[in-house]
Amino acid sequence: MIHGSCCCGAVKFELSAEPSMMGTCHCTRCRKVGASAIVFVRKEDLKWIQGRDHVQLFEPVSPYKYGRCFCKICGTALGEILSEADSFPIAANALDSELSVRNQFHEFVAEKPSWYEICDDAKQFDRHPVTA
Repeated sequence: MIHGSCCCGAVKFELSAEPSMMGTCHCTRCRKVGASAIVFVRKEDLKWIQGRDHVQLFEPVSPYKYGRCFCKICGTALGEILSEADSFPIAANALDSELSVRNQFHEFVAEKPSWYEICDDAKQFDRHPVTA
C-alpha cells in the first residue's frame, strides 16, 4: 500500500498499486503550484481515507490539459487527484511512501527556466508527450 497526504494531514489517500510512470512537467503552471514531478495512477487504485472535501480544483486553460488540485487548508499540490479518467497524474510530492518508478519524461521543456538543468536521460517534449 502506498500512502499519500497533504502537508497538514487533512487530506489522506492510499494507492493499492504503484504508479505506472513518473514524469516531470516544466510548465509555468506546475512550477507555480510547486508540483513538477508527477506520477500516473489508475482511478481504481486510489482510495480516499479522509479529506476529499478539502481538495480544491484549479481549472486548466489551453494549451494545458490537466486541472491542478490542492488542499484548501495548507495548499499542498495534489495534481489531478479528483479526475474521473481511468488514469491521471497526481503530484509525486503528495506520496509518503517510497516508489520504485523513476522519471521517464520531461514535458513542456520549452517553458523550462534557464536556471533548471535536466540531469537525466528521460525523453523530452516541448508540450504534452504523445507517448511517454
